[in-house]
Amino acid sequence: MSGATLQQLRCFDAVVTEGGFQAAAAKLGRSHPSVFAAVRNLEQQLGLTLLDRDSYRVALTAAGRSFHERARILLGDAERLGAHAAQLRAGEETELTVVVGDLCPLAPTLGLLRRFFDERPSTRLHLHFEALAGPMERLRDGEADLILHHVDMADPEIERLPLVAVELEPVVAPGFLAFPITRHITPRQMRDYVQCVIRDSARHTTGPDYHLIEGARSWTVSDQLMKKELILQGMGWGNLPTFLIEAERADGRLVSIRGEHFRGGRAHLVAARLRSRPAGPVAERLWRHIGEESRAGRGLRVEESSRLN
Repeated sequence: MSGATLQQLRCFDAVVTEGGFQAAAAKLGRSHPSVFAAVRNLEQQLGLTLLDRDSYRVALTAAGRSFHERARILLGDAERLGAHAAQLRAGEETELTVVVGDLCPLAPTLGLLRRFFDERPSTRLHLHFEALAGPMERLRDGEADLILHHVDMADPEIERLPLVAVELEPVVAPGFLAFPITRHITPRQMRDYVQCVIRDSARHTTGPDYHLIEGARSWTVSDQLMKKELILQGMGWGNLPTFLIEAERADGRLVSIRGEHFRGGRAHLVAARLRSRPAGPVAERLWRHIGEESRAGRGLRVEESSRLN
């Protein structure tokens, strides 16, 4: 690929994504002849025909399709490298985006972030709250610098800082069930009762269905607090984080149905970022801050039974 330039690759990519040379030229703010020449020179340097020009609308050849896939990776890396250089020139980022998952204890999470951003008033924090697959989707789409959520621990693309384990308890309001509560309640018995579940905020990613009973009616809500209120009102049952229901469990407003078939669950919350995305100076300091706070026991501690990993 000797002699090929980033500008040639950008012209080639624009022709492919825009569907033609004229549209590509308009997108890039260049003349039609200059874009045409850039792509032609690229083909000559590679010794490949990348575009089929015989039809009304240009199309990729087989070689062009394969080359374009690799070219987009290179262009993405170049864009990220340029962004990283700009951050370094500026000294500090002016904005950071953090996504908080639905199982994060709100007060400790905001306290963790406040202790960092109080000392950095020049950096604006964009804080988003997402559920289920939403945080990871934001991270992979480049819409978050880091997330606080549970992730696939085997994913090699994700760098993680362990925070806290959150226990999930299956609960109902007193009198919600028409049969006695024992440790042997079966999914068949619960099938006639509405199950409250969190609505996935992901836009184009499908996550797993957690703890759903096949064939049961379900109501979806956007967050854990709404889910808790529905269950308190006797409008359904569901799994809730134990840190969120300590008072209600203690005074009897919520009753656990944990047993042989309904075992609750545990989510290991972490701070996560993409290994492939360069972190600016402020983002890197935030990452170190979270790690230091967690190791010192000031991370997302929510109750005595939860332990930092």
